[in-house]
Amino acid sequence: MERPDFFDRLQGVTEACLTWRKRRKRIKKEKLRAKNPVLDWLEAFLWAAGVVLLINQYLFQAYQIPSGSMIDTLLIGDRVFVNKIVYGPEVLPGIGKLPSPVKPRRNDVIIFENPSYISRGTAFDVAQRIIYMLTLSFVDIDKDETGDPRPHFLIKRAAGVGGDTFRIDRGDMLARFAGEERWVPEAAYDQARGWTHRLSRLMSAEGYPALGAAGRAQAYSELALRPPEALLDAASGLDTQRYPDFLYHEEKRLALLHAAAPHDPRSRSLLARLRQGWYVPESRILPLGDNRDNSRDGRYFGPVKLNKVLGKGAFKYWPLRRIGVIR
Repeated sequence: MERPDFFDRLQGVTEACLTWRKRRKRIKKEKLRAKNPVLDWLEAFLWAAGVVLLINQYLFQAYQIPSGSMIDTLLIGDRVFVNKIVYGPEVLPGIGKLPSPVKPRRNDVIIFENPSYISRGTAFDVAQRIIYMLTLSFVDIDKDETGDPRPHFLIKRAAGVGGDTFRIDRGDMLARFAGEERWVPEAAYDQARGWTHRLSRLMSAEGYPALGAAGRAQAYSELALRPPEALLDAASGLDTQRYPDFLYHEEKRLALLHAAAPHDPRSRSLLARLRQGWYVPESRILPLGDNRDNSRDGRYFGPVKLNKVLGKGAFKYWPLRRIGVIR
């Protein structure tokens, strides 16, 4: 009896493979036919939800702009994608953070945890973030008594890094960068580096003397003291309701120090520190809003820890007319 040659063996193996594949395909089709359509839909939804969560948690997260603090770079209601992998994503929502060699740099648009946010508990925070990510920022269950979203995260521009010092002169930011002695106007520094973002202002430099006088007058009133007539005259005609309180926030603090304890060494020390500006310690970053006269930012809550920075603004995706890269 002749032994089967090579081609006979090859034919047998091929037929066996094709038969096995055909049988497997038929079994799979029969399983799908017998499957409950509800379970089938649920499985597809869970797979899609899992993919969305993984992308939002570790790669790009959707985020809605809640306020006008970044006008004109970002407008209220803009929806953006944030690059989360660049600075190291969180291991789980609100828990831990993976290391990254890349750190936030000056001029980066960053998203970070709001230092003023009061948590409702870990379980609620995790649930809120999962729902927020699953719906690409269209559903936010974390709302205040008026129905507005509570700002758990903020998005601002990184103005200063470790070692920098900043102060304000009539609304204009001056910077003394790490290792340098001279103060540099922020606008000149940005222009020299070709940064084209626009800083929005509510008033010109000419209006600041009256604004400062209004702030000092208010400080006297808060101490139940009558403001000097000269202050009242200087502030007369200024509509303080038009401007946010922080515009003369520092003037109020200085006046309070003077009026409450003019000879107290601690008062003089704090007064000097306020006039010298904000120092950014190492491993922190100073975030400021592009809408400089209407932004509650690092001038209130101070520099932010780098491990609280969650990502970098990457892309505006909604509304359609606003689609574009964030710069």
